[in-house]
Amino acid sequence: MAVGIAAPLIDLLSVFVLAALVGVVVAKVGRFPYTIALLIAGLGASVLGVELGVELSHDVILLVLLPPLLFEGAATTDLEELRSNLAPVLALAVPGLLTATAVLGWVGQYAFGFPLLIAALFAATVLPTDPVSVLALFDELGAPDRLATLVEGESLINDGVGVVVFSALLALVQETGGGGDVAFSPTLLVELGRGIFVNSVGGALVGLATGYLVYRVMAVLDEHMTEVVLTVVLTYGSFLLAEHYLGVSGVIATVVAGLVIGNPGREHAMSSRTKISVFNTWATAAFVVNTFVFVAIGTTTPVGDLVAHAGLILTAIPLVIGVRALVVYPLTAAVNRYRDISVPLDYQHVMVWGGLHGSIPIALVLGLPATLPGGAPFPYHSELRAMVFGVAAFSLVVQGLTMENLLQRLGVITRPDAVELYQLLVGRARAVDSALDAAEELNDRGELSPGVYEDLTDEYEREKAALDDALRELLDDHPELREERLRAGERRILRQEKSAVMDAIQNGVVASDVGEQLVEEIDLKLDRIRSGESTVRDEGESYEEFWRQRAAEFGLDTPEPDTDSE
Repeated sequence: MAVGIAAPLIDLLSVFVLAALVGVVVAKVGRFPYTIALLIAGLGASVLGVELGVELSHDVILLVLLPPLLFEGAATTDLEELRSNLAPVLALAVPGLLTATAVLGWVGQYAFGFPLLIAALFAATVLPTDPVSVLALFDELGAPDRLATLVEGESLINDGVGVVVFSALLALVQETGGGGDVAFSPTLLVELGRGIFVNSVGGALVGLATGYLVYRVMAVLDEHMTEVVLTVVLTYGSFLLAEHYLGVSGVIATVVAGLVIGNPGREHAMSSRTKISVFNTWATAAFVVNTFVFVAIGTTTPVGDLVAHAGLILTAIPLVIGVRALVVYPLTAAVNRYRDISVPLDYQHVMVWGGLHGSIPIALVLGLPATLPGGAPFPYHSELRAMVFGVAAFSLVVQGLTMENLLQRLGVITRPDAVELYQLLVGRARAVDSALDAAEELNDRGELSPGVYEDLTDEYEREKAALDDALRELLDDHPELREERLRAGERRILRQEKSAVMDAIQNGVVASDVGEQLVEEIDLKLDRIRSGESTVRDEGESYEEFWRQRAAEFGLDTPEPDTDSE
């Protein structure tokens, strides 16, 4: 029998053996969410009484497993895309979550027979969303990037807000005993609101400060492995500093730190090699952590409690989905009234059904103490645990598995055959370019004979020409694809323009007031692209930069490029 450190290592290995078997099956079956398959396998092991030796605790999830998931999700989130959708994201993640918690708490006291405070605690525990499985399906099916940003952005923010609300209500339960009705007086609500605000803003400031510090270090460092280590220190350091030393939200701190490193950090502080190392490392870490989390959730699900409290679970499931809908539709409609780019109704349907509840609710319910400070049993402890696990299981399995069908019925999937062919041609073109560069480098070093070099380059150049012709014909036949690719290219180029101007300001090449005008103009172009317009047209550039006006005032001739000349 294994003892010492060998025992937990064997337990951990058994989890990944199960995950590997599931991965093989999923690869053979085809389009099936890997994380949901892991959860089902874990549930099956739990039902069959198979012991994997996995102990999933509140601290293990929040302190060990959650920070890398938050950091990786935030670091791979496009800040420009998030900023352009910030209004609906914030509306759903902050007032939306608070409203849903209040409504479900109020209804729950009658539906579940709980005191108001316990019903509100259940709502705060179960409502934070976990879109991992949905986002993986979005990527596989080709759902719009904007929809993915809305779903992931809301989740990143409401996870932090949800933990803060849960902590405030749990403290109130421990203070009052939770057994009777608590009068949510204006004073109490103001105190709760103040606590939520301080925790959220404090966490954001910690994440901003720590993220900026690491960003500045990475900007003067060019050692990709050391920079990977710095991001690991930042991920766990920002969480622990905020949560355990300053008493503010560690979740929000880690999210903000990830946004800093993944956006300005990616653009200004990382070499190409560092970008590959950092983001590949975190993609692998997130995959491994998700693998463990979903298997562990399945194996630790209290099947006996689920059966014992099946009535409460069956009542909770439609209420949770109904409250989600009650928040998403009105708030999104309200935000749409004041925005030029609205969130389509089809997107709203996906956001309602795709609001899955996974690792955060499980971590929170596992954090409920068995007893109150006075020694009395924690009220409704087993009921709360069973209900959260039951809602999470339904959400991840049923909602997760039906998401593809919903996307197809709504016509939200945006990756037609032409897009797939475009990606195939572009991918092969990049490979051919790389092969030509490699052949030239080998020839320069004298490692290829002139004849072999000529044969290789002739072959690859013929293929390159054929690929260019195919791409040109494809874009001519599909103008909507050309327009979308044009905007995507403009967006990336304008970001590089902005980066160059910021560098020029920092290096003193241009004065700050002049640089600010240039940056403001680039931001205006980016806003036009977000609204679906382009600043480039066949007959010439459709946006006149202010530098041309200023140059004309000095009598300088600045004609537009002649796009019609051959």
